Amino acid sequence: MNNNGILGRLDHFAILSFSIPLFIYLLTLAPTVTFFDSGEFLTAIASLGAAHSPGYPLFINYAKPFTFLPIGSIAFRINFATAVSAGLACYGVYLLTVKFLEGEDTSWGVRFRELTVKLSALAAAVTFAFTARLWLQSNHDKPYPLLAFICAVVFYLMLLWRESFLAGDERPAYVYLGAFLCGLGAGAHQIMVLMIPTYAFLLWSADHRVILRFKEFFIAFAFGMLGFGIHLHLVVRAFQHPVLNWGDSKNLEQFLWNILRKGYPNEKPNRDLGLLWSQLNAFNIPFEFTAAGMALLIIGLAVFFSKKRELVLGYLIALGSFLVVIVGCFNTPGEMIFLTEEFFTPLYLLSAVFIGVGLFTLLKEAAQRLPDSVPLRVGLIALLFSLPGTIFARNFVENDQHDNYIAFDYASNTLRSLPQNAVMYTWGDSGAFPLWYLQGVERMREDLDLPHTPHLVFDWYLDSMPRLFKNTQLRQVPMEQRSPNNTLIMSVMEQSGRRPVYVDFSTKYSINFSNFVLHQRGITFRLDSPNVPQSPPDLDAWPMYSLRGVLGDHDMFFRDLDTGKAILIYAAALIESGEMRLKMGQRESGIRDLKTAAAISPENRPQIDDLLKASGVQ
Repeated sequence: MNNNGILGRLDHFAILSFSIPLFIYLLTLAPTVTFFDSGEFLTAIASLGAAHSPGYPLFINYAKPFTFLPIGSIAFRINFATAVSAGLACYGVYLLTVKFLEGEDTSWGVRFRELTVKLSALAAAVTFAFTARLWLQSNHDKPYPLLAFICAVVFYLMLLWRESFLAGDERPAYVYLGAFLCGLGAGAHQIMVLMIPTYAFLLWSADHRVILRFKEFFIAFAFGMLGFGIHLHLVVRAFQHPVLNWGDSKNLEQFLWNILRKGYPNEKPNRDLGLLWSQLNAFNIPFEFTAAGMALLIIGLAVFFSKKRELVLGYLIALGSFLVVIVGCFNTPGEMIFLTEEFFTPLYLLSAVFIGVGLFTLLKEAAQRLPDSVPLRVGLIALLFSLPGTIFARNFVENDQHDNYIAFDYASNTLRSLPQNAVMYTWGDSGAFPLWYLQGVERMREDLDLPHTPHLVFDWYLDSMPRLFKNTQLRQVPMEQRSPNNTLIMSVMEQSGRRPVYVDFSTKYSINFSNFVLHQRGITFRLDSPNVPQSPPDLDAWPMYSLRGVLGDHDMFFRDLDTGKAILIYAAALIESGEMRLKMGQRESGIRDLKTAAAISPENRPQIDDLLKASGVQ
């Protein structure tokens, strides 16, 4: 077996670098759909469709085979696929750390030198595994761990090419395979291209004349385009009309619209020093690895700057490339910076490798200065794992999603609220995407239509819902004059009187429905014309609801931004319901709703107490 190849690294420690993280990820894996992009990715994967721009065709095709596993729901199987890719990313850290430390010497002899290298690499891998960023991406559907693994493999291939070139036995196949993986990796996420300057530097620093080798560059480019061909998935599947077909890439115009991300707002905020610092802080080594991890990273970079400078410069080039594009060009608004935090996963992987170098350096220096004894060696080796142990303890509670049914229940509760053949308009992604999964994959309430308001401005979205929009007047409005507000009102006017029309909680508080009367039904609201005879609000949905992990008697530790919003929506809707019941004389049920709201959201207790006191309730 070739000891320099990837397969040659599959020793016992390499297997542990994958299996230990995977085991922990499975313990904390989300059992079903979660918030944010989860429901959309799940629906796209299950139907082999296209997710939001740029479509993520590699991630979709990677995860699809996992949907055939005979375990759990479709969502659980896809979450499992993400856990596997995160475990592979941790193996990528091990692979690179061992490669980086080749030739490093200790006073312990060859046998113990090899052992300390592998243990340092394993410690680096599990350190990366337990960082808040990767752990959160590992336990539900995310493309970034898969991307990080591909980035690590390409980096490793570039090192193999350098090694063979400097030894006088050049092997361009490494470069061609790396180029193919770069093109393929763009199908996981387009930030793959931000690693290309680093890969190019690793080639150029071995031989400056490489830039004149046009034939090899042409072949590498061809292999890159071959890998990028995974994006043809968007075209091929568009003609098959999958459940989720974002962008409908049936022609060149729509295909380019999709992969160039033309559907997103391009207004940039005015950047001041505060915003710039927040944008830069999206890449946060001390938060992910602790201050000790930051110190080890600096040690690793400093030690290698004189020995293997090209590796340090390659890391710094990648850091600069990511910051220039993600911070400099994107100029993300403050409230959206959390979206860019995930883009830095490949950089965190490389950071973990240099942390492994730092761990090895400290171990080597301690061994050279302390008495040589077996207990001391064991103690020093145990210290290697104090950093990943600390990070594990700090992040376990925050990333344990094994009991996270909040999004699933929120969506299913919404569906329970709606009468037969209703239309309900959604607004926020987190309110819409779990519904897409339940209806499109779990096949719940297929009698309903669930148009997503922000997408009503796109013809491809109107085409995807012919039952609602086959003859809609929305198409007569020029694209540049459409806005979510006016398209929603026009669509509601078309449906009003034909079918029951509802909006979700977010939509009610995002648009002024001055021409309609709203009747609450749990966390949804029915829209009626003022000319319709008035009736009391239908408040009987709450007994049908599941509130797992929401009430204090079954608390779920995991909380992200959208989970917290869903819980607050439950509380706000219950407060609204309780107040209305008290006004209608339904004293017992009104008190019940308000007390349930207080149990869900204790921070609202002062408001709830005021409402109860105003009704004469102590």
